[in-house]
Amino acid sequence: MGALDGLKVIDLSRVLGGPYCAQMLADHGAEVIKIEPPQGDETRLWGPPFDADGISAYFAGINRNKRTMALDLSKPAGREVLLKLLAQADVLIENFKTGTMEKWGIGYETLSVKFPRLVHARVSGFGADGPLGGFPGYDAMVQASAGLVSVNGSPEGGPVRIGVPVVDLSTGMNACIGILMALYERVRSGKGQFVDATLYDSAIALHQPHAPNYFMAGQRPKLHGNSHGNLAPYANFPTKGRNIVIGAGNDGQFRKLVQMLGKPEMADDPRFRTNKDRLAHKAEMEAELRALTKDRDGESFANELMQNGVPSGAVQEVPDVMEHPHTKHRNMVWEKDGYRNVGNPVKLSRTPPAVRNKPKPFGLDTRAVLTECGYSTAEIDALITSGVALTEIKKL
Repeated sequence: MGALDGLKVIDLSRVLGGPYCAQMLADHGAEVIKIEPPQGDETRLWGPPFDADGISAYFAGINRNKRTMALDLSKPAGREVLLKLLAQADVLIENFKTGTMEKWGIGYETLSVKFPRLVHARVSGFGADGPLGGFPGYDAMVQASAGLVSVNGSPEGGPVRIGVPVVDLSTGMNACIGILMALYERVRSGKGQFVDATLYDSAIALHQPHAPNYFMAGQRPKLHGNSHGNLAPYANFPTKGRNIVIGAGNDGQFRKLVQMLGKPEMADDPRFRTNKDRLAHKAEMEAELRALTKDRDGESFANELMQNGVPSGAVQEVPDVMEHPHTKHRNMVWEKDGYRNVGNPVKLSRTPPAVRNKPKPFGLDTRAVLTECGYSTAEIDALITSGVALTEIKKL
């Protein structure tokens, strides 16, 4: 059993941040019931590729270990079903547009009175109020508005969006952390609370070291490409094979690096003796290092550097990483019944995470969940016939 065995979570969220949060909880044993709207989570259509059941790879990446049902919450009868489910739940996760839950009479203020132990987590773009409050938020747009795009890229190419949805994923992680904090506090107080996780806040919190540099010295971040604004060397270098990224976090590591490159005198060059010196002469230093790395075999030299205490890594592509022996050793690829995806990065010694169920087709568990909630077969048939509960996606 996972660490969260016995925890019951109702997941109303769609797309990425909320579902990723719920999957983190599910991987560690929580019972997560994913409730989709009549048209389904839109990421079901974000493909190709699709598997044999028509489930997109995007949806599959963030919706394993969940039971799945569908309700039309715009209908009062759908909201009544939700309330019955919440009466048995510990956590609610949702990412509706700000004001939607309140319009339906099931906002936090209402639910907190009805279910005082419920932890209610909302993932949103900017929160409910303030100058940007209530605006919709997608990862790339918040990367832009929160300054992440402005610090990513090279002087030659200009600002570039970060190639993974780092804002959505970090918001999902923050929501997960907040939920676990609230559950821990509930042991003491007996009360649930509201967890407010926004893409905007999460993106701003990622500004290390740019925000500290600005607050301490008023520095406006510059584009550094593959190098670093506070540390040198910390850059991408060419080899005769794969490029390698080398970072020397202290003077001792730099001395070891240049020894291994066959030019130990660089460590005593006045331009390169300290990190401050190396930053002031970064262009000259990187040019000398490039000349020394270009004839090396990238992957083997990166490993050799690591073995000698110099942080480095060959620039691997995604297929290489997924098939790498260390990826398998760390159990970071999970497989079950034809499903294959990245594993959970949070490892616990006695209660490790696991894949129990692969992502499911739309509405597969609708009948079973309603039965467990106390509805009779006739009542379930009526809910499905009226479109309140669904087992097939409603075409818009």
